[in-house]
Amino acid sequence: MTDLSHVESWVFDLDNTLYAAECQLFAQIDVRMADFIRDRLSLDHEEARRLQKHYYVKYGTTMSGLMTEHDVCPDAFLAYVHDIDLAPIRENLPLAETLTALPGRKFIYTNGSMRHAENVSRALGVYHAFDEIFDIKAAGYTPKPRREPYELFLKSHDIDPARAVMFEDLTQNLEAPHALGMTTVLVCSDAAWLEDEPHDKRPARQGETAPHVHYATNDLTAFLQGVRTEAPAV
Repeated sequence: MTDLSHVESWVFDLDNTLYAAECQLFAQIDVRMADFIRDRLSLDHEEARRLQKHYYVKYGTTMSGLMTEHDVCPDAFLAYVHDIDLAPIRENLPLAETLTALPGRKFIYTNGSMRHAENVSRALGVYHAFDEIFDIKAAGYTPKPRREPYELFLKSHDIDPARAVMFEDLTQNLEAPHALGMTTVLVCSDAAWLEDEPHDKRPARQGETAPHVHYATNDLTAFLQGVRTEAPAV
């Protein structure tokens, strides 16, 4: 069993982590980001899509690039891109039961909005299992993978990083947690639609890892069900 008996704070990314990327929910958001840029900047679809991914790579999120270079209101952007159909999400009772049974506090930490996190976690049936949601607004609109919002998150919730674990689908989003002393778990996928993402910024594939990744899994529920949460008897 994976020994996580030291953990008292469980931190989960939202999109493509708490739910499987294969459901393509985030693909809807991806399309709407390009549509927002197309309409806001009066570009054709191809150029809007190129700019979307350029900002994603350069600034960590497309929204951060639009805020920096085009003075876009973040709340307006988030409201537009998260106006999606949640039908692909299915209630995940085994995950909900497993999360609830974990000792300590549970958090969602997302580059998305509070409303999006609430909507998705409710659709998954896991909303009740979490103590807090830390969204991009709480982070001062500074996105992962920059170190500053992780430090703010840990400080604002009085979390000891040495007793915390972070679950993420993006390898580079685990660099700062690892450097801060957190245990890191990479949630991998083989969803075909992810091939369109920039190589350095796409969700991890099965079998991928990095020096700053302690564990990797392609099944979050099974991984959590297999962890040791109590120190073995001496």
